[in-house]
Amino acid sequence: MLIKSWLFALCCVALVFSSCGNNRPVDRSGPPLDSSSPPEVKSSADVVKIQPATVSLAGGGNAQGTVTLAISSGFHVNANPATFPYLIPTEITPGKIDGINVGKPVYPPGAKKQFKFADEPLAVYEGEAQIKLPVRADKNIAKGTLSLPVDVRVQACDHEQCFPPVQLKTTISIEVK
Repeated sequence: MLIKSWLFALCCVALVFSSCGNNRPVDRSGPPLDSSSPPEVKSSADVVKIQPATVSLAGGGNAQGTVTLAISSGFHVNANPATFPYLIPTEITPGKIDGINVGKPVYPPGAKKQFKFADEPLAVYEGEAQIKLPVRADKNIAKGTLSLPVDVRVQACDHEQCFPPVQLKTTISIEVK
């Protein structure tokens, strides 16, 4: 019991002395207060954001839906198609809504980049990548705004490792005029 009390007192003294001469508050609950350090990445969702664009079309008309991937600096996702079959490509899967027909997604070409972990350059998306979705409205569709659900599967990587893939969800707003 005496040893436990002595250790507790020693820890308290060390804690007090470690903050002496420092007028800043000490935050021991999380990462350092230094805002210049990058946030910790645990998942692909931490570095890839999706931004859908609104689509306007008339009954019987065609349009292009766009989903933009915003990929944080220093990261990339595999292009579609991926360079090798074992890599996880970026993939968009549109949902269904009555009166709207969605075509096959049109993926941009990937940029060929060399990474330490790969023998050959890989086709990747960095920065922003726009994926197009052809949309056609039935001729007799009612005017109004519809929401097309869209799933986007991505796996983000940096120059050393890949993070768990995620299924990001969004909706494309379709205005039928």
